[in-house]
Amino acid sequence: MSGIASKLDEELRTLRDDVLRLSSMVDTAMQTAMRAVWEFKPTVAQEVIRDDTAINDFRFKIEERCYILLAMQQPTARDMRSVITASHTVVELERIADYAVGNAKLVLQMENASLVKSVSELPRMNQISREMLKSALDAYIRWDHDLAQNTLKRDDEVDALDKAAFERLLAMMLKHKRHVSDATYLLCTAHNLERMADHITNICERVIFMVTGEIVTEKEG
Repeated sequence: MSGIASKLDEELRTLRDDVLRLSSMVDTAMQTAMRAVWEFKPTVAQEVIRDDTAINDFRFKIEERCYILLAMQQPTARDMRSVITASHTVVELERIADYAVGNAKLVLQMENASLVKSVSELPRMNQISREMLKSALDAYIRWDHDLAQNTLKRDDEVDALDKAAFERLLAMMLKHKRHVSDATYLLCTAHNLERMADHITNICERVIFMVTGEIVTEKEG
């Protein structure tokens, strides 16, 4: 019996390491996509789009490992919640990466960078989301209910910045008709950043479930 338990523990450690590795890949996508937006670099945007395939493939590999663990290792309730949380988390991570790719693609559609530096909310939204992602994964590794709960609340900061960016860009569109196209793309960029934070909120909810066995839902993702 101890051999079976030891094998399961090893599998769970590998699973956690893989989730962290995927999280790192997604964080890089978030950082690189914002660099492409803020510096208006289409070549950097292409990097984000290109690297998304590796994120997708790794997500499915981890998800498959989760299913095999559940089917073959017969984990206890606590370990089962850990595996289920990992499977949900990698889905959320892959969706966050999709929004980073969406922002990279928007860079390729914009005509110029004249408006970007006027919307200071964008890099701040991205930075808060990256901080949230790190905290959410720390909570996952440490089984830290309080950290997950506190991280979840930071979504309000991103929402407030999204609202401010919307108001700023709308004012620009009303004042200068020539900016309507690029301002619209930046509105979409802000929306994508807001959705990233929502998916990180979902990860926090999964961590709370893992620790407590209770399902909480602040936002649907």
